Amino acid sequence: MIPEPLKIPAFRALWLARLATTIAQMAMVIVIGWQVYDIARQTMDVRDAAFQLGLIGLVQFVPLVLLTPVSGWTADRLDRRHVGRAVLILEMACALILFWATWSGSISLPTLFAVAALLGVARAFAGPAFSALAPNLVPRELLPRAIALSSTAWQAGAIAGPAIGGILYDVTPHLPYAFSAALFAFATVRLFTIGPVRRTALQPGSPLRQMADGLSYVRRSRLVLGAITLDLFAVLLGGVTAMLPIFARDILHVGADGLGPLRAAPAVGATLTAIFFSVQPLRSNVGVKMLSAVVVFGAATAVFGLSRSYTLSLAMLTVLGAADMFSVYIRQSLIQLHTPDDMRGRVGAVSTLAISASNELGEARSGFTAAFVGPITATVAGGLAAIGITLLWAQLFPELRRARSFDLPEPAPEKPPAVASGV
Repeated sequence: MIPEPLKIPAFRALWLARLATTIAQMAMVIVIGWQVYDIARQTMDVRDAAFQLGLIGLVQFVPLVLLTPVSGWTADRLDRRHVGRAVLILEMACALILFWATWSGSISLPTLFAVAALLGVARAFAGPAFSALAPNLVPRELLPRAIALSSTAWQAGAIAGPAIGGILYDVTPHLPYAFSAALFAFATVRLFTIGPVRRTALQPGSPLRQMADGLSYVRRSRLVLGAITLDLFAVLLGGVTAMLPIFARDILHVGADGLGPLRAAPAVGATLTAIFFSVQPLRSNVGVKMLSAVVVFGAATAVFGLSRSYTLSLAMLTVLGAADMFSVYIRQSLIQLHTPDDMRGRVGAVSTLAISASNELGEARSGFTAAFVGPITATVAGGLAAIGITLLWAQLFPELRRARSFDLPEPAPEKPPAVASGV
């Protein structure tokens, strides 16, 4: 049976674009991480090479910090379809640059770092544009299922991308980048099939004031603020993605062939969870269940750090991926349902910044921490810290514990909106 949101042609096009984009991104990410670590290890020891992995996360995060106010305002002010198309074209250009550099043998750390920064720029605009576009394409009552389906596309891409990237890299190192460029082109074409959409127009005012309004809304809405910051700090402290090349090469001793499954394992658990929620939406005690899922995420992270068994490590990564998806599904549904349409781009930009901080900045944190105390200690401590943050947030933001269901009234804009059609 086809899920209801996928019966809507415009959402189906967006879903296919997101799936293709995620596969392309993940195929690139795993190869970039491997190339950075492999090139660094030619002249550096394990800890110094880990520091380079941390820097890769940092150079992707800095553009997000600088561009978040602009990217959110852009998603609310301009046609969200046009913003998405421009982002995909930039990512395609990044893939072609790395294809040429790898094929010609001129690939280097400076090239990888420069392209990583460009990818950070692209993602700064992609997050708010795509997240704000989806609610314009489906009825409100289908939004939780649409969010679960969007997460399924992302997680399925996260499974397929690393595996495909690793296989293609074994064939020839430049092939993953050519494959990614083709998928970005396909995703761009899919976005061009989405017709004009109706959305709430911004109220008149200066761009700077409109940017500030988005931040003010997040600060005033305790539920939105608590949900966003919980993800920020829990995954910032408990993320293990940047450590995977180190675990694959120097701890579990499974090499590049074992890295792909390690990278894909969290997405396997997340995808199964997202598929379940796309068919059977969660209906009760959503806040408590979200907090419990983050505790499971932290515990699985700590066990992974202690594991010396490849099988146990894969199992723990699968569990933490499932727990993270459980939390993401509830958090994103609550944020979208509590946010007026004319604020979704700016609130989405803040959420994207938090998610990227927890990922890219989290990679920098874990890389730097591993450089000083070792990867095992850094990973175990991060998982325990994520549990501590969750318990603290349950007390600081009781609104999270009190959230019972997704059956919420339509959030009203602060002022009567003007309705505009995309062109």
